[in-house]
Amino acid sequence: MRWYAADLGYGGEEDFWGIVGLLHDIDFEQYPDEHCVKAAELLRGAGADEALIHGVCCHGYGLTVDIAPEHEMEKVLYAVDELSGLIWAAAIIRPSKSVMDMELKSVKKKYRAANFAAGCSREVIERGTAMLGWDLDKLIERTILAMRSCEIEIAAMMDKLA
Repeated sequence: MRWYAADLGYGGEEDFWGIVGLLHDIDFEQYPDEHCVKAAELLRGAGADEALIHGVCCHGYGLTVDIAPEHEMEKVLYAVDELSGLIWAAAIIRPSKSVMDMELKSVKKKYRAANFAAGCSREVIERGTAMLGWDLDKLIERTILAMRSCEIEIAAMMDKLA
């Protein structure tokens, strides 16, 4: 999300975009049946600002909540939430286990295979793409770049946790 903020001209909001991205699934593990509903309660209880709450909760639009993505950041999160899962699933079965050498054509092949990463909703990805006014190739290419931008840092953090 931080990469997208910088790339789309919201460089001064990188931290906000990043925090929304980090917190977007705050309620998922504990309250999977109330995903994006409980998030608002948890975040308000912690004193979070309403813009952050809206940003986090609207990625469940049409699935668990009626809170529509309005800001470009919210539309990006809505579109890339499912897509990043699919891209990561494609990456971990590669010999490199990385997005660093991932190409658009590889992701598109997996995207078209309905049984691959079946839990990643293509319908949500396509709705998000339409919200942004982009084509699917553009969304996939940019999301690969965004994931590359932080893969090394995230891998290092995960190694410390192991």
